[in-house]
Amino acid sequence: MTEPTTDNAGNTGDADTARASLEALRAEIAKAVVGQDPAVTGLVVALLCRGHVLLEGVPGVAKTLLVRALASALELDTKRVQFTPDLMPSDVTGSLVYDARTAAFSFQPGPVFTNLLLADEINRTPPKTQSSLLEAMEERQVTVDGTPRPLPEPFLVAATQNPVEYEGTYPLPEAQLDRFLLKLTIPLPSRQDEIDVLTRHASGFNPRDLRAAGVRPVAGPADLEAARAAVAKTTVSPEITAYVVDICRATRESPSLTLGVTPRGATALLAAARAWAWLTGRDYVIPDDVKALALPALRHRVQLRPEAEMEGVTADSVINSVLAHVPVPR
Repeated sequence: MTEPTTDNAGNTGDADTARASLEALRAEIAKAVVGQDPAVTGLVVALLCRGHVLLEGVPGVAKTLLVRALASALELDTKRVQFTPDLMPSDVTGSLVYDARTAAFSFQPGPVFTNLLLADEINRTPPKTQSSLLEAMEERQVTVDGTPRPLPEPFLVAATQNPVEYEGTYPLPEAQLDRFLLKLTIPLPSRQDEIDVLTRHASGFNPRDLRAAGVRPVAGPADLEAARAAVAKTTVSPEITAYVVDICRATRESPSLTLGVTPRGATALLAAARAWAWLTGRDYVIPDDVKALALPALRHRVQLRPEAEMEGVTADSVINSVLAHVPVPR
């Protein structure tokens, strides 16, 4: 891992080295996960934007393995919480525990005190426990017994949910959905990718032993910090800002939606587009950057009308229609 440097202008971090390190993540994660490059890119974009990610896919498409491989390749601490109907908020955030030796209460940190928190099947736990993550996601701290306790940096919540099995689940409220920077869909692999997966397993691949699979740290917190500083300097023209606003306002006028994208969603789309522009080697944002991130940044921030849903309309189809009709700046 390359340590950040300081130039004569006082800028911390080598942006080019950081970009090369983050680009190397794809090859490193590919040693464990086959054919999920868009999801890897989305997770890196979220880390650069200090955002959180909702991963949606059926069981068995390597959502958990993806997050574990990312943490291993970035040399970050990771913890996993299996959300169940009986999970309590304190099981996530931590709680005060009485110590008989000192006759005092001491705080025992919960699994949220990590860099990458995998909230597995988040929609299987009641709203009270779901909301325990709200403060952590928004304020990057948890408050127990009136005392705020900061979380480690970097901090990212990668929550998963199953898109087909809704029995016994608690849909995430709009307020919490809006806290996720991106919603990434994890598709079933192609035929060739599935053949590659089985070939690896037949050759002795163990998804529980990433070191044996050859996954090594290729970047770290210093690279992330240097990258974030570079992303903050990425130029956004007034035309691009107006383009983002026009896209989001168009969703509010769609006859297929009861709820369009709010200004927070517009801010998320712009932030994600800046990060993607920098990752692709540019220090300015173009319309294609906005289009590339529009679906993952906006699909969970709109609400379909029941009649539109019955007709087969999806959030993605509405956003694609908006992108096709909003004038693109030259």
